[in-house]
Amino acid sequence: MPSTVQLSSLLESGEHLVTDGALATELEARGCNLDDPLWSAKVLVENPHLIRDVHRDYFSAGARIATTASYQATPQGFARRGMGGQDALELVALSVRLADEARRAHLAATPGAGALLIAGSVGPYGAYLADGSEYRGDYTLRKEEFMDFHRPRVAALVAAGADFLACETLPSFAEAEALAALMDEFGAESWFSFSLRDGAHISDGTPLTAVAGLLDANPLVAAIGVNCVPLHLVTPALAALQSATAKPLVAYPNSGETYDPVTKTWGPTTAPGEGNRDAYPVDPAAGVATWLDHDARIIGGCCRTAPADIAAVGQALAAQRLI
Repeated sequence: MPSTVQLSSLLESGEHLVTDGALATELEARGCNLDDPLWSAKVLVENPHLIRDVHRDYFSAGARIATTASYQATPQGFARRGMGGQDALELVALSVRLADEARRAHLAATPGAGALLIAGSVGPYGAYLADGSEYRGDYTLRKEEFMDFHRPRVAALVAAGADFLACETLPSFAEAEALAALMDEFGAESWFSFSLRDGAHISDGTPLTAVAGLLDANPLVAAIGVNCVPLHLVTPALAALQSATAKPLVAYPNSGETYDPVTKTWGPTTAPGEGNRDAYPVDPAAGVATWLDHDARIIGGCCRTAPADIAAVGQALAAQRLI
C-alpha cells in the first residue's frame, strides 16, 4: 500500500530526506553472488527475504526512502533466463512488496519514524545491456523504443503501489525524454538522476543545464540530480543543475571508488584536472554541508555504500538542524 504522503509534498514542506544506500553491496555481504546480468534482481528469484532485510537495515539507519530491487528487473532481462513476461512483472511487483514489508516492520518498531517512502527503481536501458552502458550512454533507440522497453516495468511498479519512481543512473538525454513522457502517461511522480561524464555533462555529453531545462516545468518530476557518480563530481554537478532549475536536487553518489565495467571491479578514484584532492569529500556524509548549499534536499548513497554511511548522512543533516 502506498504512503499517504507524496514526495513532492514533503519537499514542498521544507523537509530534507535521507535516502538509502547500495542494495547490491549489502546483498553481497550476505553471501549473494551478483556476478550476473540480472545483478541484484536475481535475488528476487533466489532469496527475496534478504532484500527485505536490507531495506529494514537502511530504515533502521535513518533512511526515509527505500529504493526497490527493480533497477535491472525487466521482462527482457528475465526472458534471457527463460522466464515469461507475466512472471517477470510479478517479480517487479514483489520488489515493491518487500520494501513495503520492511517499512511496515520498521514503523511497528519505531512509530515516530515519520513518513517513509518507497521509490520504484527504473534503471536505464544500459543497465539491461549489463556492459557498463549506463556510464557511457552510447546506445541509440527511438523514443517509442525506449518507451516500449520501460513501459511494462513502470506499469508494474505503479500498480504495486510504489510511492514514486526513481528514474536513475540515466546516461542519455533521449532516454530521459522518453521516461518523462512515460511519467506523464502514467501520472507517476518521480525523480530523475543521472550518471556523469564530468561535472557539467551527463554521460552522453548533454549539458546538465539542458537536462534541467527538459524536466524543470514537469510537475510530476519532484527532484532532479545525480547518482552513482564519484564524490568529486557531485558539487559541480549540483551547481550546474542549481543554475538551471528551481526544483529540489537529489544526490546519492557512490563510495568514492571507480567501477571498471570490463573487470567488474572497484578501484581508487583519480580526479585529473579537478583541483585539490584534499578538498573532496571522502564519503557521502562529508559532502552534506556543501551539497546543502547547492539545494540538495535528498541525500544518500549508491554503490559501495552501506547502512553506516547512511546513518552518517543523517547525523550530518542533524548537525545542520535539518532533520
